[in-house]
Amino acid sequence: MKRIKSRWHYWLLISVFLPAAASAQTGDTASTVRHELSLQQALDYANKNNVEIRNAEIDVLLQKETNRQTTAAALPKVSINGSLTDNLQLQKTLLPGELIGQPAGTFIPVTFGTKYITSGTAELNQILFDGQVFVGLQARRTSIEWVNKKVEVTRQTVKANIHKVYYQLVASRTQIDLIDSNVALVKKQQHDADIMYKNGFAEKLDVDRATVALANLETERAKALTSINNGYYGLKLLLGIPTADALILTDTLNDEMIRGGILENSTYSYNDRKDFQYLELTRDFNAYNVRRYKLSKIPTLSVAGSYNKQLLENEFKFNGSWFTASFVSLRLSVPIFNGFATNSKIAESRLTVQKLDNQLQTMKIQIDNEVVSSRNTLQTSIAAMDYQRKNMELAQEVYRQSKRKYEVGTGSSIELNTAQKDLQQAQTNYITALYDAIIAKVDFLNATGKL
Repeated sequence: MKRIKSRWHYWLLISVFLPAAASAQTGDTASTVRHELSLQQALDYANKNNVEIRNAEIDVLLQKETNRQTTAAALPKVSINGSLTDNLQLQKTLLPGELIGQPAGTFIPVTFGTKYITSGTAELNQILFDGQVFVGLQARRTSIEWVNKKVEVTRQTVKANIHKVYYQLVASRTQIDLIDSNVALVKKQQHDADIMYKNGFAEKLDVDRATVALANLETERAKALTSINNGYYGLKLLLGIPTADALILTDTLNDEMIRGGILENSTYSYNDRKDFQYLELTRDFNAYNVRRYKLSKIPTLSVAGSYNKQLLENEFKFNGSWFTASFVSLRLSVPIFNGFATNSKIAESRLTVQKLDNQLQTMKIQIDNEVVSSRNTLQTSIAAMDYQRKNMELAQEVYRQSKRKYEVGTGSSIELNTAQKDLQQAQTNYITALYDAIIAKVDFLNATGKL
C-alpha cells in the first residue's frame, strides 16, 4: 500500500492546481450541492469553470482588442479642436519711426491683434502606405489562431490531468472494496479463533494474531480513505468545483476498458498534437516580425488636412466676421540611417524563427519517443495487470483452502495468516498494476494526440 500511496500522491503533485488544494479545504462545509459527473461531464464542467482555461479564453479576448488597435492604425484619424483666447495684454511691436515721419533711428510701439480670438479646427490624418502597419494587419488572423490554439493546449493539459485523477479515484473503489473484503475475512478469522480458543482447540496467540491483523487493516483503510479524499479535493480544484460541494463519480472501470484495443490502431500524425500545432503557429507568428522590420526600411506615405475658422474681435460679442484657413498635405518619410538598429532587429527576428524551427524538429523527435515509450509502457502495464489479476485470484483460492484446512484442524494459524498476508499483497499488487495501466493508457493517448 505504501507504493500505491506514493504513486497516488505523485500524480496529484504534478498537477499545477494541487498546491492551492490545502487552502481550499478551509472553505464552508455546510454546502449541500451535489455534482454527479461522468468523465465526459467532468471534462465539460472543467471547460467552463477551470481557472486556467478561463484565463486562456480571456487571452483570446485580449488579442482581439490588440488586433483592433492594429486595425485602428490604418484608419483615418479625425479630430476637432476649439479654443477661446483672451489676450489680457497684447504684445507690442516696435516699428521704425520713418514710417510716420519721425527721425531716423526712432521706433514707434504698435499693438497688433485683437483681445479675443475664437477658433475651431478640424484635422484629418490618413496613412496611405506604411509597411509595418500592413504586416500587422496581415498578422491578425494568425494571432487569433495562435491564442485559440493556446486555449486548446490548456484544455488538453487539463483533460489529461482529469483523466488520470478521475480514473484513479474510480479505481480506488476497488482498493477500498478489497480492503473491506480483507477486514471481513480477518474479523471472521478472529471470531472463529476466539470460539476455538474458548473451546480449547486454539491458542490465545491465534486470537492475538487475528486482532493485530485486523488493527493493521483498519489503519490501512483509514490511510487509504485520507489519500482518496485528498484526491477528490484535487479533482474538484481541476474542475472548478467548490471544495465544500459533494462530488460523485458515476463512471466505472474494468480491465477491458483499459485494454480497449487502442494498441491495434496506433497510427499518429504530428499535427494531431495540440502543442505541436501551437508551436507551428508561434513560428508563423514570429515570422511576421522579419517582414515588419524589413518593410520599416522603406518610405511611408500619409495625407493630412486641416480646416480652420477664426473669429477676431476686441469686444466679446461673438458677432464678427469668421476667417477661414485650410490645407491638404501629402507627407513622405524616407528613413535614411538609424544606427543599424533595424538591421539588428531583422537579424534578431530571423534567429528567433530559426530557434522555433529547431524546436519543431526537436518536438517531432520527442513525439516519436513519447509514442514508442508510452506504447511499450502500456503493453507492459496491461500484461502486468492481467498477471496480477490472475495472481490475486490464485491467492484468493490459496486463502480459501488454508482457511478450510484450519477450520477442520489440518492447518495451522500461521499457515492461515501467511495466506491472508499473501492475499493482501496480491491485492495491493493488482491495484498498483491497475493504476499503472490507467496512467499508461492516458499517456499513450495523449502522446498520439487522441485523448
